[in-house]
Amino acid sequence: MTLHSPKARRPTIYDVAKQAGVSPSLVSLVLQNPARVSDKRREAVQAAISDLGYRPSRAATTLASSRTKSIGLVIDDYRNLWFVDLLRGMESALTEHGYQVMLADSRPGENRIQEAADGLLAMHVDGLVIAAEPSASMLAGVGVPTVVAGWRDGVPAGADLITNDDDGGGGMAASHLLGLGHIRIGHLSGSGGAAAHRRAGFLSRLRESGAELRIAGESGGTSEEDGYASTCWLLDHYPDTTAIFAANDTMALGAFGAIKARGLAVPADISVIGYDNSTLAKSRYLELTSVDNRSDLVGVDVAKALLARIRDAAVGPQRKLIEPALVVRGTTARPAF
Repeated sequence: MTLHSPKARRPTIYDVAKQAGVSPSLVSLVLQNPARVSDKRREAVQAAISDLGYRPSRAATTLASSRTKSIGLVIDDYRNLWFVDLLRGMESALTEHGYQVMLADSRPGENRIQEAADGLLAMHVDGLVIAAEPSASMLAGVGVPTVVAGWRDGVPAGADLITNDDDGGGGMAASHLLGLGHIRIGHLSGSGGAAAHRRAGFLSRLRESGAELRIAGESGGTSEEDGYASTCWLLDHYPDTTAIFAANDTMALGAFGAIKARGLAVPADISVIGYDNSTLAKSRYLELTSVDNRSDLVGVDVAKALLARIRDAAVGPQRKLIEPALVVRGTTARPAF
């Protein structure tokens, strides 16, 4: 007969308290609000936690504090690289306060977004971030601080709005291309608040210069496939186009494919500029000129707004714009003709 050694018992908060020479309630206080504990006692508790390999029970913490120490994030397209930097910025500001982010991916459509938000709320998140297109009424009765990240068609009453200045970023893209001498410029756009603001800033600057307005995909999506299809349409209708501004870097990648399929080159024949300054734009293969929307800073400020309202329910919602910056790389140049 083979004997099996019993599994090691998981250490408890009482084990930590005993080793640190403090009460269980003080261990709990260190876990929830370490700033309220003296350095000597906090260090003793943290050393005991490390030695024993203790992991606090989130369920127990929730019961004790009525908080789950979790933030819900609703996104509408996991393929959009903008969310990567947004999430990194949020986590950098939330982790030090013991919060984790719970992600729900919704597909286009008000009901899908509402379902994703309801799923997170059912898990009793302490705050909610909507990085999708919410309806004006979707936050009715939510009961937790909510922040809308990025421009959206509608921002529900009572929610913070933290976003990039997309109007200014669109103007930066136009000014860059105009400065290089382009006057036959196409724009790959899409539906949704961010695309609309980028389009508005871009077109406003073009109108000031007298350059021709050429827009494709205004009511469509902003994926790589949408970028490819919109560029095909643009070049079919305006074959003399010398530069293209895409609503995001993913659409710009689609533009590359359509331009290459026609036997043309970037930037020798057509300059391309994207938006978001994502990891895609930074790749050595593409070296894409792009407007940096500082989505990591948007994420940091989203987290700060939530934390402020979680601590004090009297804090009202705010609207904040993060200034973008143009990053010039190898996909834009003076027109060849």
